[in-house]
Amino acid sequence: MKKLGLVGGIGPESTIDYYRGIIAGYRQRLAQDTYPQMVIDSLNLKEMYTLSSTQQWDKFADRIIDSLKNLSAAGAEFAAIGANTAHIVFDEVNSRSPVPLVSLVEATCQYAQAEGCKRVVVLGTAFTMSSGLYTDALAKFGIDAFVPDKEQQQVIHNIIFPNLQAGIVLQEEKEAMLRIASQMIKATDADALVLGCTELPLIIKEGDLDTLLLDTTQIHIEAILDYMLA
Repeated sequence: MKKLGLVGGIGPESTIDYYRGIIAGYRQRLAQDTYPQMVIDSLNLKEMYTLSSTQQWDKFADRIIDSLKNLSAAGAEFAAIGANTAHIVFDEVNSRSPVPLVSLVEATCQYAQAEGCKRVVVLGTAFTMSSGLYTDALAKFGIDAFVPDKEQQQVIHNIIFPNLQAGIVLQEEKEAMLRIASQMIKATDADALVLGCTELPLIIKEGDLDTLLLDTTQIHIEAILDYMLA
């Protein structure tokens, strides 16, 4: 088993989901009373949000690199970044990382392809949706990806920050999120919805929409376990 290092804190709620999910998945796969080794370096969400909102992506990447160095020093043999938005700088970070990285976006693209997806809608932070992160990545797998318009992006972003990041789900915000998702899926004839923010599974659940949900958190967890146990 390889020891995992997880860059967490962006945000805290999804970091908890990663921790629980990795432990549960590990124990299920091995069918033994045992637990995986991992170390977590939790970044300051407020600082990372400020850097992303002011488009200081070089400094954003530097903070993640520092985190990866901390994880490596703590014995991590590979690492993962538990946030979609952080993958905007993945190529830069990966080129400088002291340990191998398991990409959330690549794992999601591979999963979507394996599921036979051809057209998907992507929801996430305004940073993620406007960056082309998923539209560009999925295109390489022959999958068309669509994001909401700028006004809808801001609605979604304002639901994620501050409430979802704090684990708060309001019914009216859930309804607004599902309304946008439903309209987008119908307008684009999409066959799946990418939950392109690790907090979105808190508000959009299986059965809420009549379409395939691509839970990027769970997809990433499975990819992490694959690497850990290879």
